Amino acid sequence: MSDRRNVTPNDLSAFWMPFTANRQFKKAPRMFVAAKDMHYTTSDGRKVLDGTAGLWCVNAGHSRPRIVQAIAEQAAEMDYAPAFQMGHPKAFELANALVSIAPQGLNHVLYTNSGSESVETALKVALAYHRVKGEGARFRLIGRERGYHGVNFGGISVGGIVTNRKMFGTLLTGVDHMPHTHTPGANQFTRGERETGGDLATELERIVTLHDASTIAAVIVEPVAGSTGVLIPPKGYLQKLRDITRKHGILLIFDEVITGFGRVGTPFAADYFGVTPDIMVTAKGLTNGTIPMGAVLVTSEIHDAFMQGPEHVIEFMHGYTYSGNPVASAAGLATLETYKEEGLLTRGAELAGYWEDALHSLKGLPHVIDIRNLGLIGAVELEPIAGSPTKRAFSAFVKAFEQGILIRTTGDIIAMSPPLIISKAQIDELIGTLASILKTLE
Repeated sequence: MSDRRNVTPNDLSAFWMPFTANRQFKKAPRMFVAAKDMHYTTSDGRKVLDGTAGLWCVNAGHSRPRIVQAIAEQAAEMDYAPAFQMGHPKAFELANALVSIAPQGLNHVLYTNSGSESVETALKVALAYHRVKGEGARFRLIGRERGYHGVNFGGISVGGIVTNRKMFGTLLTGVDHMPHTHTPGANQFTRGERETGGDLATELERIVTLHDASTIAAVIVEPVAGSTGVLIPPKGYLQKLRDITRKHGILLIFDEVITGFGRVGTPFAADYFGVTPDIMVTAKGLTNGTIPMGAVLVTSEIHDAFMQGPEHVIEFMHGYTYSGNPVASAAGLATLETYKEEGLLTRGAELAGYWEDALHSLKGLPHVIDIRNLGLIGAVELEPIAGSPTKRAFSAFVKAFEQGILIRTTGDIIAMSPPLIISKAQIDELIGTLASILKTLE
């Protein structure tokens, strides 16, 4: 069999790439053909240090043997089983494993295929829960400016990134947004959580007053806003949201697609901040990025509200063909076992101080106007080029690829979230290479 790893297709036109400037990319493609542990291999044979865990998802590093073996064995044993009115053992086993590491009280799991689908599922659960409780007037959903909750209609409705919303019409009705937690000019170069700004949560009270609590079903936030450029919540902010929602009978949803599975140094950000939501949205790190899968965790109170009426009637009319897919379930189980064996769900806490110092060593370099960090997440914000927003950061991204590191950019913000297996020497390499690149930017 011929080795196709270094072959770049001679026609790139058929694939309409996601979140990509397609014409620009196809003039000078950047192709990965292999990956192992902390590195990708490019089509021209170079090694690239993964500074982003793929897309925030490869938390245990690439091509890990236990996960690879589990996928292969499951595909050979049973590739697919119907998800409706039938089951298979691994889906139940994985649900039990998830509940065992989740914050106390999140006892039930619904499976999806992505973070976007997890968000849609969570929103539907919230709306349906109030209806089965006899409070069907609770139809409003409250998101946050600059929030990212995937790309489906519910997610972009409660999300607050304008470029993801502006082309798609009226979206869901009955949605409102709290302010984001970023306060430029007041908290530059803060290490971790800043001391001030927790009162931003009281904006939720203003929205409740405007619409009346009896019309509001749920509030959804990312504990740490990731895709918009790593916005760290102020101290006390999430607890205040929890207090306000509980006072008014509103469900609180945490979108932990990025922060889940060790990213902030605890199994979930809910653990780090000591705040437990009613619904928790996950994906990405659940299967280490190997097989698409997401999971929504809910409290027993929510689950049990649906378990009423005749036993032969379907309680919640929702699901996907691939909910709890056998191969994805096997990947999820092997991923959780890998996390446990190697202590990866808490390793971010061990490296957080070193990571923080390395990141903040970039302060003072050309065009760097802010640095933010928590756990093993970091952001370096650059001053935009006048009249050409995003151009400076994208230039850094391309140079980084050429010089052997993978970073991610959103607007003029460089975001990094390396696999949790990263070493201190590799942190030095990642940040040192980025420093040299920043010094060359125009």
